[in-house]
Amino acid sequence: MTIDKALRALEAFQGDSLTESLSDIESRIIGLGVGDVGELCAAQGIDETFMDSAIAVKRVAGQINVIIHAAGILRSLPGIIEPGEKVESVSLGAGNTGRQFDLETNMRVAEYKFIDWQGGPESIRQNGIFKDFFELAEYETHKKKYLYVVGTEYPLKFFSGGRALTSVLSRYPKILERIQEKYGDSITKVRDYYEMKKREVTICDVTPYIGRNA
Repeated sequence: MTIDKALRALEAFQGDSLTESLSDIESRIIGLGVGDVGELCAAQGIDETFMDSAIAVKRVAGQINVIIHAAGILRSLPGIIEPGEKVESVSLGAGNTGRQFDLETNMRVAEYKFIDWQGGPESIRQNGIFKDFFELAEYETHKKKYLYVVGTEYPLKFFSGGRALTSVLSRYPKILERIQEKYGDSITKVRDYYEMKKREVTICDVTPYIGRNA
């Protein structure tokens, strides 16, 4: 079954509002016997292929973040690659791919975060983006370093803020240890490290390069 066909089946079942559709079925099914229930299911499109449709969509949806990550990187390349620049490696999949960065060319190294920042408490997202910034900042290379994000307002607000590194790096104790050993006790907050390293890593809005608005 194609995803397109599966989506059409689910869209038909959902109607204008899934909540209203389910409420309608709940009301109509009361008092029905076996034959009438079968007719109701048929009328709603719940046949032998419907569950296959739902499972097919769920399988794809479970990988949607990986798809967005891969497609976003690939879509951005025509807009960011400069004359004479050549791709040396990309990391399109999830997890440890054996490559240090999402993108490396003969002129740059880059990490991507396709996160729609909301501006509220987003500690897990903040922790992840700090880790990426740190790894770029500490990487010794002559190449330019970029951290591509969806809109720069909230990431820059975080990097200029006062969250304690002990909180941000609670899941990355080795990074905290490296910072403390290299820079001493004066670097205790996110803004301390960012102010020291912000000229080494360009935080760039990727949205113009992927065909969407921030």
